[in-house]
Amino acid sequence: MLGEKHDLVHELPEYKDRIHELKMTNKHFLHQFEKYHELDHEILRAEEGIETVSDEYLEELKKKRLALKDELFSMIKAEK
Repeated sequence: MLGEKHDLVHELPEYKDRIHELKMTNKHFLHQFEKYHELDHEILRAEEGIETVSDEYLEELKKKRLALKDELFSMIKAEK
């Protein structure tokens, strides 16, 4: 959906505490989390018409966001 937030805590509310824990203890997770947030913000700005980008570029951003989400989710689900 256009203009819909996809921040990680909104997408995975049941893992809010685990996400917070990993952000505090895992530098790689924190770095990837920040990259995900930046991509999500850029996508939202494009979808809301604040920034103009091509459809191809927007789709590429969405693919990158999905790949990061998959990586982050794998880290969230990994045993402590």
